[in-house]
Amino acid sequence: MSSKGAATAANDPSRPIRVGVIGAGVMGSNHARVLAGLPDVSLVGVVDPCAAHRTRATELTSCPSFETLDELFAEGVDAVTVAAPTHLHHEIALACIAHEIHVLVEKPIASTVEEGHDIVAAAKRAGVTLMVGHVERFNPAVAAIKKAIAGEDILSIAITRVGPFPPRMSNVGVVIDLAVHDIDLIRWFTESDIIEVQPQLSSAVAEREDIALLQFRTASGVLAHINTNWLTPFKARSVTVATRGKYVMGDLLTRQVTECFGFKPDGSYSMRHLPVGHDEPLRAELISYLSAVRSGDIPAVTGDEGVASLEIATRCLEHPSKPALASAARKGPRRVVA
Repeated sequence: MSSKGAATAANDPSRPIRVGVIGAGVMGSNHARVLAGLPDVSLVGVVDPCAAHRTRATELTSCPSFETLDELFAEGVDAVTVAAPTHLHHEIALACIAHEIHVLVEKPIASTVEEGHDIVAAAKRAGVTLMVGHVERFNPAVAAIKKAIAGEDILSIAITRVGPFPPRMSNVGVVIDLAVHDIDLIRWFTESDIIEVQPQLSSAVAEREDIALLQFRTASGVLAHINTNWLTPFKARSVTVATRGKYVMGDLLTRQVTECFGFKPDGSYSMRHLPVGHDEPLRAELISYLSAVRSGDIPAVTGDEGVASLEIATRCLEHPSKPALASAARKGPRRVVA
């Protein structure tokens, strides 16, 4: 079966979707593990130029492994997930799209905004599904926060994402590696574009920035800030959202979400713990992606959304307090497709 025939065959519910994973590092191996266990999915194989990575992926999933993309294409695939290093996303995604293969690209979508636009435009021309792997949206705690603030007048958002220096990270700093998650969450929570950026960055022990304090204002008037670094000896992931009617606190690691509400003039208020699901975020993300491939519906995180978050992250790295270009900023909340 040719790759070009595979993309249309993905809409046939009578047979499994044939999926490949490109990149067999830590994230790619997790993709392969999850995909191998999903119903109605056939994991065709994993691609990685590193023999050790290929061996690990095969041992983990019992699926074939390939050294090159062409070998995977020759097997016939409907869809792929791209978990290769970021600087390879552009080349790999375009090659897959040229074969009319549906693509999920891990965040960030590409190394540059221009490359991201290239990928989005190519996918639209080819009529294939393109989704960006902002997996934090699928964290059950994040989903609970999103549900709790639905319809609320959001005033401010504060996000902390800190931890120790990751040995595997070499070519990016904390803004691209960590903060891009939270830039996406701010846009998703507020359903509005970020129009003002005020970054404070520092390189304490690394070549690139390893401390970032980022402040934002959205088109809808929400103030938000992100505190992220690679200097904390333990991981911490927390989100707080203040609205006119409630205050929501979430720990994204323990997946505990608490809501304060019913504020009284005497300072008293009520508090409750919100129900939070137990799904593995990556599993939920990949199920969502393959559902969009099957149905042809708009994916949960579109290519345009991935580019928008990368553009904000890139602006944070340019120089402090650079305002959004008037031509690039929307003046009101962006439309969200349900």
